[in-house]
Formats: sequence, C-alpha cells, structure tokens
Amino acid sequence: MNLQLAMLGDGPEVAELKADVAEMEKMVEGYLTFARGEGDEQAVEIDLAALIADAVSAWKRNGAEIDLHIEGQFHMSLKPNAFGRCLDNLIANAGRYGSHVWVRAGRRGDGIEITVEDDGPGIPIEERENVFRPFYRLDRSRTPETGGTGLGLAIARDVARAHGGEIEIEDSPHGGVRARVNLPL
Repeated sequence: MNLQLAMLGDGPEVAELKADVAEMEKMVEGYLTFARGEGDEQAVEIDLAALIADAVSAWKRNGAEIDLHIEGQFHMSLKPNAFGRCLDNLIANAGRYGSHVWVRAGRRGDGIEITVEDDGPGIPIEERENVFRPFYRLDRSRTPETGGTGLGLAIARDVARAHGGEIEIEDSPHGGVRARVNLPL
C-alpha cells in the first residue's frame, strides 16, 4: 500500500490515505505487541521503586508534569520490560488526558499498590470496564495525533494480571482518573 501511495504523487487525497495507512500500521503493531504478550521475558528480582522512578523520570525528561511519591523500597519478582510497559501506558494515558500526573506507590496489606492519577476529564463509571477492551476508545472521533489505538489500558491490565495483580479505574480527587494497580508480594 505504501508503494502504491508513493507512486501516486502528492495531493490532499494521497495525504489522507497515507495518514490512514500510518494509523493502520500503528494499530497492527500495537495489536501484535498485545497478542504476543511480552514474549519469553523471564521474571527477575527487581527494585520496583526504582523501576517506577525510572518510568517517571523518562516522562519528566519529555516535559510531563508529574509528582512522584514512593513509600519505601520493595523488591519483587517481575518481568521488568513488561511491567515497565504497563507503567508507561498508564502514565501516557494520564498525561494525554490531564495536564498534571501523580504517581504513588507503597505497601498495602500483603501487596504493593501503585496509583497513577490525572486532572483530566475522567471516565464515566459505565465506561470503566470498556476502556480495558482492546481497540476501545472513548472518543472515537480522535485523530491519530491526539488519540491512541485503544490498546494501552488493555496491555496494562494484561501485564498486571500476568503478574498476579489487577488494575481498576476510579475517580481521582484531582478531578480526573485514578488507575489503581495492586500486585501481590
């Protein structure tokens, strides 16, 4: 398709088709990542607090407004690349819809709780489970530049569940969404 588009030359219709093909490529790439999980990555003992801090630092370097609060250190067996993708997807969503992001982590009972919050418009209660479905987007009119493929939360939940955990969506006291990740120790 790209070869045929290249042979068509320039024009508004061709630009629209190229944008459609780019969006299709992005969706297929995202789906393949989702479908194959994280391959054969092995779980290793890691400092989860450091992994969270690294994920937040990467977003801060790119200009994101993020407050980070980690209560202590916790070492656990995780697939670091997979769980890094989970964190990255949650922070990306929070940053896409809010102007400020809050990331918190700490021990709660016999597990670790990580929350990622934003001050965006929030997610209606009746849509909170739907946003975890692959390719589901709340705003179907979004363009590829402002919206994702609808895989970020599906992948994040899949990764959390693969580690014996869960992700839930709630209201944030900051006005937007709180994604709560619970992982067993």
